[in-house]
Amino acid sequence: MKTAIVTGGRRGIGLGIAKALIQAGFRVVITGVSDSAEDALATLGENAAYFKCNSAEDADRKALMDYVDREFGRLDVLVNNAGVAPKIRADILETTEESFDYVVDTNTKGTFFMTQLAANYMIAHLNPETPPMIINVSSMSAYTSSVNRGEYCISKAGISMVTALFADRLSEYGINVYEVRPGIIKTDMTSKVTGKYDALIEDGITPIKRWGYPEDIGKAVAAIAGGAFPFSTGEVFNVDGGFHLRRL
Repeated sequence: MKTAIVTGGRRGIGLGIAKALIQAGFRVVITGVSDSAEDALATLGENAAYFKCNSAEDADRKALMDYVDREFGRLDVLVNNAGVAPKIRADILETTEESFDYVVDTNTKGTFFMTQLAANYMIAHLNPETPPMIINVSSMSAYTSSVNRGEYCISKAGISMVTALFADRLSEYGINVYEVRPGIIKTDMTSKVTGKYDALIEDGITPIKRWGYPEDIGKAVAAIAGGAFPFSTGEVFNVDGGFHLRRL
């Protein structure tokens, strides 16, 4: 059975991705910073496992890869989904270095070094008949200015470059790297700004006039992980209700 890692898979978008991958026949290891993930595992069923891992920490990343190698002996798909938002939204004229480091350490640094670690493992265990892949979950914030959470936008823009760099570097091994950019998705992270986004969606900020849901992202990731795009790498998949369209 093919094995996937979904970082930040306990809830929200990560849980939606894990569900879709399990439905597609994968065994999935989800990660998070909590000691346990009983609710998520109950939802996902017997083909899911949980490993406590802070993607920003080198020792945690290595322990995760050791666990996957020891328990399953293979890694077919890495989904870098773990991410955090600023604890306090602040104008970029007031953003603190502490907040910047907190967000970028997890979202960008964690994605880079998790990808590096997984890529080296994939190369060492490469089977050209079943090439592995890496899927990075970024955000429409990768190219959209939000001046009250600049560190988040910068962190997501960084993920786009991480995707491009590793797509280039790993192409010689047949390891494709993709980026999925969610739009306005109904999760815990957006719960505090529900009213704001309800109004924006009603006013037509997205051509598809509804919230996105974790299962929307899960379907996209499962399609990619299932091998539907073998002649694409470094590709960006916008799952944003059409937000990326420039309209007059």
